[in-house]
Amino acid sequence: MSDVPLSRLRQRGRDNATVYTVLVVGALLWAFPLVTAVRESVAHGGFGNYPTVLTGTFNGVSLVRALANSLLIAALHALLVCGVGAMAAYAFSKLAFPGRETLYHLVLIFLAVPAVAVIVPVYWITGQLGLFNSPLGVALPEAALTLPFAVLLLRNYADGIPNEMIEAARIDRAGHPRIFWHMFLPSARPALVNLGALAVMWSLQDFVFPSMIIKRAELTTAAQAVQTIQSAFGPTPEQTSQYFAALVLLAVPAVVLVVAGLRFITQGITAGGSKE
Repeated sequence: MSDVPLSRLRQRGRDNATVYTVLVVGALLWAFPLVTAVRESVAHGGFGNYPTVLTGTFNGVSLVRALANSLLIAALHALLVCGVGAMAAYAFSKLAFPGRETLYHLVLIFLAVPAVAVIVPVYWITGQLGLFNSPLGVALPEAALTLPFAVLLLRNYADGIPNEMIEAARIDRAGHPRIFWHMFLPSARPALVNLGALAVMWSLQDFVFPSMIIKRAELTTAAQAVQTIQSAFGPTPEQTSQYFAALVLLAVPAVVLVVAGLRFITQGITAGGSKE
């Protein structure tokens, strides 16, 4: 019998029906705003509204450029989180050093720190580093807030990797950099894909740091563009539909990421939650 709780629920008919009912209701509630936005976007002007907003500029903001800016920041965020998080998880799981558990729990405390609590220090540090109006200036504080979760997720997964593998490699005189690169990273691939997908999704939704650090219209992100372009559309039915078309286009990357990466996210969570 499987040790995964969801698998045990599926073996019971009534519980199985309850689980899927909750999932269907949740999916309908999640899809309702998106379906409404798509319907309103073609209510006046049809699908021609989409090429219109894609090729236009509104309050100095191009939707294509905003989407590209968001994807660049999200990619930087994911690379920083996965790279630093993987090294930290390897150290906390596979290396023995004084104060390891104390330091690990200190890192986890920062899970409780909200973005608004670090706005002032982030603003000052960004200015000192000269990173205003820079994708890296947004990606760094996003990564700093995501790293505690990354360490938690990846260490839980790393603890499930047998220590005998590491010990065997050490006997063969492999150093920790080689073990990390050739053994740990391939073994942790499901958790890293899960973490990378979540990091990209969270970055696409971030409004606080881009609004604080990005001031130039050509560097506007998709989350910023939702508010920035609103005043560029008038109250006429045609322009209202065009605004909804713009909102749909700005939401496309996050929706595609969730749909395409759902299998990997699920595998990463379940794999990291079960141990031998």
